[in-house]
Amino acid sequence: MPEQPLLVLDATGADRHAEHQALRAQGPAARVDLLGVNAWAIADPELLKRLLTSPDVSKDGRAHWPAFHRTITEWPLALWIAVENMFTAYGPNHRRLRRMIAPAFSARRIARMQHAIDATVTTLLDGLASRPLHEVVDLREHLAYPLPITVISQLMGVPESQWSDFRQVVDGVFDTTLKPGEAQDNAARLYEHLDRLIASKHRSPGDDMTSLLIAARDDESDGSGLTHQELRDTLLLMISAGYETTVNAIDQSLFTLLTHPDQLKSVRTGVITWHDIVEETLRHESAVKHLPLRYAINDIPLSNGQTITRGDAILASYAAANRHPGWHADADTFDATRSFKDHLAFGHGVHYCLGAPLARMEVATVLQFLFSRFPDIRLAVPASDLKPVPSLISNGHQTLPVQLHASN
Repeated sequence: MPEQPLLVLDATGADRHAEHQALRAQGPAARVDLLGVNAWAIADPELLKRLLTSPDVSKDGRAHWPAFHRTITEWPLALWIAVENMFTAYGPNHRRLRRMIAPAFSARRIARMQHAIDATVTTLLDGLASRPLHEVVDLREHLAYPLPITVISQLMGVPESQWSDFRQVVDGVFDTTLKPGEAQDNAARLYEHLDRLIASKHRSPGDDMTSLLIAARDDESDGSGLTHQELRDTLLLMISAGYETTVNAIDQSLFTLLTHPDQLKSVRTGVITWHDIVEETLRHESAVKHLPLRYAINDIPLSNGQTITRGDAILASYAAANRHPGWHADADTFDATRSFKDHLAFGHGVHYCLGAPLARMEVATVLQFLFSRFPDIRLAVPASDLKPVPSLISNGHQTLPVQLHASN
């Protein structure tokens, strides 16, 4: 079979849907240039689910990617593969790390957070209501951002004085337009903020996940405790994943309802629920488009005669898979009334996102409270004027300007 030409993925994410269509047109797997790294982008949902659960695929680049040590010195996304936490762990090591984090996201603990989320959203909406009547408000800045950073900070014990610091550096982690040197500088600043948080909690531990993880690091009696780097990188994972992806999920769900009044009417008349809106948004506009990286431990033959060779890098192209026409009828259309809304927005298999129930709760609460409080809310600019965040990973808008009230 002739070798496919490399598709060069756009670092700015300017036309994601056209790019996803091009990926799907290549078949189950497409050879891509990911900011200078060659990888297989998987946009076929069945193949992607198979690879996400296969023992022949690892997330540990140190062990299973021959290009690892060369790549981490020159690649803008080096942090994504160099961290030492459950995001990049494989096999027993992944189970060890995930077991330490899982209690923080138990169903009972998440359910107890509903009251705090309700209170935070209400406070944010009170702030919006206090603004001048016809002022244009950026919902990404004043609603989609502050709720997740508040929630994850309360869970992790991050003091409010550090919120803006973490926001700036986490945004940099997802900005795929940064040059390698800029990305390295951003990572260094991120670790400075993490070390400050760790030192503070070591001096004065509290009832929060950071303090519990510090205790796990210090518990080396049976050799299962976190190393210092695993502690830093686990905090990095929880803060960044708990913030950035939820911001984009809220952003996209708000945008969807602002541009699909028929769907909003269906919720208000009881035809569908807020949960239906959340799930269809996650399918239709996944908060994460592509997630680097995985690696083939053995040769993996594909149905079309191609082979993902041992040591090859693999890119999970979740957003393209979620709109695959072989998985969903009329896949490019947002339709929350569809009965089958399965998606891969939170991953699949052993690396499925632990924070998925919390993110769903946050998004549903924002939708319910906002559209009840401001029934005449509308976009303040044409939808086509909105610009995407500069990322091939994140899927959100740079701003989401709205008018909260009807014009007189």
